[in-house]
Parts: sequence; C-alpha cells; structure tokens
Amino acid sequence: MFTSVTTDRPWLLAVTALVIHCSAMAKWIPIQRFWTVYPFIWVVCGTGAVALGSWRGFALADMLVLCSFALIGLTIGMYPTRDLFTVWAHEINKGVTRERYDYPRSHLAFCGASVLVMLGAAVWLSH
Repeated sequence: MFTSVTTDRPWLLAVTALVIHCSAMAKWIPIQRFWTVYPFIWVVCGTGAVALGSWRGFALADMLVLCSFALIGLTIGMYPTRDLFTVWAHEINKGVTRERYDYPRSHLAFCGASVLVMLGAAVWLSH
C-alpha cells in the first residue's frame, strides 16, 4: 500500500514521524542539551537503518515506512512514562543524581509491544 505511492510520501512520513517523536521527547524531557542533540541522533540512526536495509535488498520506501512506524510506536510506548521522564529531568537539572532510575516493567512491556505492533503494521502495509 505505502510502496505503491510516489517516493515523496514515505519521505514525508519519515520526517513527520521524526518531528512528532522529537517534539514529544523535548516536552517530556526538558533538558536543553538533550533535545538539541536527540534529533541528530535519530537522523544518523535512521540513515544507517535505511542504508543497511537498502544494502540487504529492501526498497527505500519500505525502509522509510518501517523507520517511521517504529518511531511512532516508540512515541506511543513512552507516553505512560512521560511524567517519570519529566521528574527525572528536573532532578538532573538540579544536580541530583540517582544510582538507579527504576523504569516500571509494565511501561517497558507496553513500549515494546507498541513498537512491535507498529512494526507489524508497517510490514503489513508495505506489501
């Protein structure tokens, strides 16, 4: 379905997913040095994933759709933990360091499940 459209649509989808994810993370983690570097990390990782997929024989549009859906799944999966992220970010800004940041297992399971469901939807919609 997505691969039958023109090639500018998957690029638009990828950029939109990146903007949505990075905007959400910037709101949830209010640390300036984090949200200034975070989008560049995703651009590099996404470029690497698309390059690796193209090298392995997958179409560019398929890889762009896969990366876009994975980012949206990650954003949805991290939504329940947004308040913890904000609390931890404020503590870091104040100079408080914890030895361990306890991420709730239910939130981790939800995040993993949402990414897997979105990846499944991307594969299903790409064929």
